[in-house]
Amino acid sequence: MKVAFIGLGVMGFPMAGHLSSAGHEVTVYNRTPGKAESWREQYQGQAANTPADAAKNADFIFSCVGNDNHLREVTLGTDGAFSGCKPGAVFVDHTSASATIAKQLYSEAVKRKVSFLDAPVSGGQIGAEKGTLTIMVGGDQPAFDRAEPLMRVYAKSVSLMGSAGSGQLTKMVNQICIAGVIQSLAEGLDFAESVGLDGMAVIDVISKGAAQSWQMEQRSETMLKGKYDFGFAVDWMRKDLANAFDQAKRSGVHLPVAELVDQFYADVQAMGGNRWDTSSLLARLKARKNS
Repeated sequence: MKVAFIGLGVMGFPMAGHLSSAGHEVTVYNRTPGKAESWREQYQGQAANTPADAAKNADFIFSCVGNDNHLREVTLGTDGAFSGCKPGAVFVDHTSASATIAKQLYSEAVKRKVSFLDAPVSGGQIGAEKGTLTIMVGGDQPAFDRAEPLMRVYAKSVSLMGSAGSGQLTKMVNQICIAGVIQSLAEGLDFAESVGLDGMAVIDVISKGAAQSWQMEQRSETMLKGKYDFGFAVDWMRKDLANAFDQAKRSGVHLPVAELVDQFYADVQAMGGNRWDTSSLLARLKARKNS
């Protein structure tokens, strides 16, 4: 397939690489051209000067950028990808964004006879590199059926959750759940060390029982070592939670735990941890204890 991939951050870079390694003809675009050149040094493919140029003649266009504004820019802005999409193409957006922009882009794509899927991912940088992401998708069944085999190249799970926007709404649920789990894990590890227990020995025991979680398996050891450069950044988590809070307000839903953890993440940012991964909630607890 002729494929375009727009956005070569910590997620998009390896995802586009998996598509190239699978034998697809990939053209990439990144706002920082040097990143596209670095990608070309590792994988077979071409680099485009604009999103429109990348999308031109592509059967599938993928994007993975920062937020609603970035997504709007690379799709509808000057030289945006939508202006280069051919009729019948499928646009798959992996950005964690709002359901509102997902529905807007779906409508804009329909006008151009292009299919649009909102398809945010979970699994972090490691999942993108290993090709084990979980993808939650919103859009039409025929477009999903066409795009699913390509997404399977870098995902272990790909699910259609409903109409346009449903993928983004599902990702919000994902982030709401993760926020509470990480905070509880941070509190548990802090408690264990404070009462004189060996943190890793504790994890080895409780991870075999009801307390087990992905966060415990993937992050407990690095948390205990005070290393927080393994995955999804605090800045991006707060962005995702802001989308969830906005949607919750529209829907009359209260998210007290997520709102509290969001403020804890604000504390982490105040400590300079904007780019630390989300498990850095433990660093906040240790800093407060030592202050």
